[in-house]
Amino acid sequence: MDIFPDFGAVGGQAELRAIVGALLTVVLILAVLMLVICAAVWAISSANGNITSAVRARTGFLVSVGAAALAGLGVTWVNFLLGVGAGI
Repeated sequence: MDIFPDFGAVGGQAELRAIVGALLTVVLILAVLMLVICAAVWAISSANGNITSAVRARTGFLVSVGAAALAGLGVTWVNFLLGVGAGI
């Protein structure tokens, strides 16, 4: 008995893939934009001695790095799991 994901069973598969791809692109663009802005604010705040703003900007920087990593790794993780599932 072969068990595998049947993506053909989903109605509107092409539209679904296009929507997911567009959302992933938007998430990655926003994460990189947030990364650049937070890095600039972190540098300016640290140079001016504003510790509170520097800490908040550093937190935003780390969150944006995590968001970009999760968005990028999500596709890889799903493809890996589908490959493992197909091999069983």
